[in-house]
Formats: sequence, C-alpha cells, structure tokens
Amino acid sequence: MRARGQGGRALLLLGSIMTVTLPFSGASAASKTQHRTQHTASSSHSSSHATRTHTARHGVYSKHGSKGRYARASGGLQCVPFARNASGIELVGNAWTWWNEAAGVYERGSAPEPGSVLAFRSNGAMRLGHVAVVSRVVNAREIEIDHANWGGYRGSVARGISVVDVSPNNDWTAVRVGLGKGDDFGSIYPTYGFIYGRPDRGTMVEAKSAPAPKPDLGPAPRDLRPAHEQTDGGYEEVAEAPAPRHHSKRAVHHRRH
Repeated sequence: MRARGQGGRALLLLGSIMTVTLPFSGASAASKTQHRTQHTASSSHSSSHATRTHTARHGVYSKHGSKGRYARASGGLQCVPFARNASGIELVGNAWTWWNEAAGVYERGSAPEPGSVLAFRSNGAMRLGHVAVVSRVVNAREIEIDHANWGGYRGSVARGISVVDVSPNNDWTAVRVGLGKGDDFGSIYPTYGFIYGRPDRGTMVEAKSAPAPKPDLGPAPRDLRPAHEQTDGGYEEVAEAPAPRHHSKRAVHHRRH
C-alpha cells in the first residue's frame, strides 16, 4: 500500500511539471511561427522591391550628356499607345498612318515643339513607321524625345534621347536618332514632321528662323530614305587633290620673256 501511495504521488508530481512546462513550449512554438511569418513577409516585400527597382535601367546618355532612361514595360510597350498617352493626341492605326490621319483634325508642321509627336515614315527597316513625343527642343536641328519600342530596347520606354535633323532644308524630313553611346547616331530615317495637340487650321506650321547648317555627325550606317530623296549625297568624302601640272622648259622660258 505504501509503494502504491508513493507511486501515486510521483505521477501527480510529474503531471504538475508537464502542466507548468507545456504553456511555455506552446508559447515558444507560437513565437517561432510568428517569426517565420514575419520573415517570409519581409523577404517577399524585399523581393518585390528589388524586382521593381531592377525594372528601371539607368546610365544611357544622349549627345549632350542628359541621361537617357530606359524602363522595361510588362509584356512590352508599343510606340503608338505610348505616344497617344504621353501627348494626348488621340489617333489610331499604325504609326505610319498618323500623319494622314491627323489631317483636318490636328495641326501639323515642320517646327518642333515640346509635346508634339514626330511621325516617322514607313521604310525598309521599319515598315509600320514610328511615333515619338518631343520632350525638349535643343536648337533648330536637335530635339530630345521620349518614345517606346525602338531599336535595341524593344518593349521599353526611352526618355531624353537626342534626335538630329539631317534634311537639306532643315524641315525635319530626315533624322538620325542617338544611340545612347556618347555622340553616336544611327541611320538616316525619313520622317513626315510634327503633329501638334491642337485643332487643324488648314496650314502647315513652319520654322520662323532661316534653315540652320546641317550638322556633321559622320557617316550614317544606312540611309533609309527612298533613292530619289538622297539628292544631298549624304556625307561626302573629300576628293583627292589633282596632281600638279608640269610645264615644259620652253613654256617657262617663254613666260620669262
């Protein structure tokens, strides 16, 4: 009977210890679970922040040192919806149709203005044309543009990119676009001119000043204008100087006398 009583007291003491210990163990487990949840949420937020940060790529410069900013759009962004949203000019259709679609609706011309749309013509390398929004006018021959889906930055938005007019008459019918590498510019692209976000008045807007000299940007990789428009000859190389003429002794003697 004594042994049974002692065994009962031992079991009772063990139960008391377990009763005291279990709440602390449960609290510890709950604490660990909460810590893991917070850590997971923190990691998810950091990953999301890193992803958003990584989508913006910086460090590409235009001719004058202004930073060209490129941001990858989800699923790729086309030039037409970007230009429509950035300029407020509500035209539809492919980029090469914008110039004619604007007739009677929006004013057009050959003078660049901030907020206007530069319309590129269709060519062998870009059959659907292109549209870009003027962000800054540098001078009579140079502007900066914001545009989407151009060249090596397909599906991206490019901002502050230098564009230079290389047309013979400074009427913005032929341009070269900065490559974002120092002073390097790409091929010669044919363009229509500028579309302005105001009603058409029936006349073309022209530059108020005399044509500026055409800049020397060096040889272009390609001239994408139609052959009959390449009348200015592009960038000519210096011709070889003629060989000096040799006069006979008789002719020299005759001139002396």
